[in-house]
Formats: sequence, C-alpha cells, structure tokens
Amino acid sequence: MRKLWLIFAQTVTVSLAVFFVVSTLKPEWLGKPISTGPSVVALQQSANVGEPVIATGSYREAAKKALPSVVHIFTTQKIRTPRHPLIDDPIFRHFFGERPESEGPSNSGLGSGVIVSSNGNILTNFHVVDGADQIEVALNDGHSLKARLVGSDPESDLAVLQIDPDKAKELRLPAITLGQMDEVIVGDVVLAIGNPFGVGQTVTMGIVSALGRSHLGINTFENFIQTDAAINPGNSGGALIDSRGSLVGINTAIYSRSGGSLGIGFAIPISTAQNVMEQIIQNGTVTRGWIGVEVQEITQELAESFGLTEAGGALIAGVQRGSPADVGGVKPGDILLAVDGKPVKDPQVMLDLIASQKPGDVVPFKLRRQKALFDTTIRIGKRPPLRRDRE
Repeated sequence: MRKLWLIFAQTVTVSLAVFFVVSTLKPEWLGKPISTGPSVVALQQSANVGEPVIATGSYREAAKKALPSVVHIFTTQKIRTPRHPLIDDPIFRHFFGERPESEGPSNSGLGSGVIVSSNGNILTNFHVVDGADQIEVALNDGHSLKARLVGSDPESDLAVLQIDPDKAKELRLPAITLGQMDEVIVGDVVLAIGNPFGVGQTVTMGIVSALGRSHLGINTFENFIQTDAAINPGNSGGALIDSRGSLVGINTAIYSRSGGSLGIGFAIPISTAQNVMEQIIQNGTVTRGWIGVEVQEITQELAESFGLTEAGGALIAGVQRGSPADVGGVKPGDILLAVDGKPVKDPQVMLDLIASQKPGDVVPFKLRRQKALFDTTIRIGKRPPLRRDRE
C-alpha cells in the first residue's frame, strides 16, 4: 500500500511540474490566449462570434450594395485662346504667316456618377461634364477608364456616359438597382453617395425632407427630392439610395450661402432620370412637347384685376408667330386653365404638362379669355433645344 501511495505522489508531482513548464513556455498548447502585457487602460472587448450582427439602425448592407456602382468622374477642358480678329486678313497673313489657334492649360473638374447598366452606361449631371474635352471615370475598385458622352439634357441637368462595352464586360461592372418613386415617402431614410470636395467616396445619411420641390430656378424642369443628407460640391451626379440600397435619385444641387451643406440638398427623382436616360440612349436626345408661348404667374393682384376668385392657371404673356399655339387661336392675355383635361396650377405645371405631350398629337386646351371660358385643340410641336451662350 505504501508503495502504491509513493508511486501516486510521484506521478502527481511530475504532472504538476510538466503543467507548470508548458503553461509558462507554451501556453497555446493548452488553448490559452497569449498575453501581450497589461493594458494601459482597462478595456472591454466583445467576443468574436463569427458572423457580424447588423446593429439596429445600421445601413451597412444598403451602402455595401450601392457603393460599387457609384463612380468618380474627372473632366478636362482646354482653355482656348480667342481668335485674333485679323487672323483671316490676307495682309496680316503675308507678314506674320499662318498662326494656329493656341490652346492654354486645362481646367479640371470632378463629380460623381452612377453605373446603371452592365454594358457601361453611367448616369450623371449635365453640369458635371458640360464642355469637357476628356472624361475619365474612376471605379470603386481602383480602375480608371475613359468615357464618352452619349447625350445630355441641359433642361433637366442629366447626361449619360458610356465606357467601352468590352471593357465593361471584362470588369463585370456592378449596375445599381433602380428604386420606385411611388414608394418614396417624406421621412424615409436615404443615403447620399459621392465624392465631395474630391476627398474620395463618401456616404452621408438623412431623410427625405420633401417631394416635388420646384420653382427653385435650378433647372427648366424641376421636381426635386429634398433631403437633409449632406450633399457637397463633388457629390453632383452621385446616388441617393433608399435603405435597401436602391437608387431613388441623382444628387444635383444644394442650398448654401457658404458653398457647404446646410442640410438642404436636392436630387432628381429616379422616375425623371430613367425617362431622360432611356430617351438619350435610344435617340441621343430628349424630345418634349412645345406650343410656343410665354407665360406669367398669376399673382393675387393679377387675379383681382382679371376678376378671378383664385390665382390659378397661367397667364399667356406672348405667343410666337406661326407656333402651334398661334395656329390654335391662343392670344396674349388668355389664361390657360387645363391641358388634356389636367388642371394648370401655375406656369411650372403648365410647362411640365405640355412637355410631357408627344409632338404631333392633337391635345385639348381649356382657356379663359376675359370672363368667358373656351376650348381649343392644339397640335403639339417639338420643343427646340436649349440655347446656351458660352463665354
């Protein structure tokens, strides 16, 4: 018995010695974490449980889904020296020879864009690429590619670019998912993605503050989403997405007195952007209806002078000779009340209603002349392109 007890004691002693040596020199053999020394501050760290848990209120999945589809756009515009007035004079040429037009250094601009199709179509603002001689697109994965202008629409401030389709196929461009405007409601959370001030791709969060904003003097055709998500210079042309990562607007403008965000940003609704984009891709331009009138808003004072009970409709201030409105019998001083059965609230609504008509269609119009109401029909014409004077 004594011999067995001695063997047991020796075994325990050897085991404890081995355990002490292993725990001191090779703690990982026992599954213990290796200590890196005492922490300067007592820290409380969460355990690694494998799959990340999405915290309440996090929009990481929406951002993760949309970020690869938002690109940075860099443009270059050469500064051209004006031609000398005597450059074509034969005597001037005799003494000074042929003098080619000189080109100075380049102006560079930047903005953002959204990949809308896997074949390389990119939607952005017109003012981002206006006058650009070269357009370069930087993808989220670091690739930089040349792009060409497919077409633009200055009156809605939209443009469509395209990179080489073969290159787009090779890179498997991630096209963004388009949202539905009829599902967007004031108070919805939205994220603005772009390249503000050229610092790099950035995501800001806010809510839809208002819908249908117009009369801002930004574009000819206005129907903006207003948001308090921070939008700054360089965000133009970027994506406004919903909490599911779907595109609901193209970031376009900010209201600011300092050049920075004041919590009032505007985005073009995806419904408008998609319509313009599809026309540009199909036809290279956007076709809108036109009747050839100048209109004026009816103020309360004008309404009283016309004997109207309310300041609704659009006052016809001028009619272009030979225009569809002229042929249809519209005269200055008439008040336009309805287009194709839809009421005209003000000149902006009238412009939108007429622009939405198809050129060549005959559309009924309701007007007031003095105190009498009358109806007429007008064959819609094609709206002429916006003339832009450049310095």
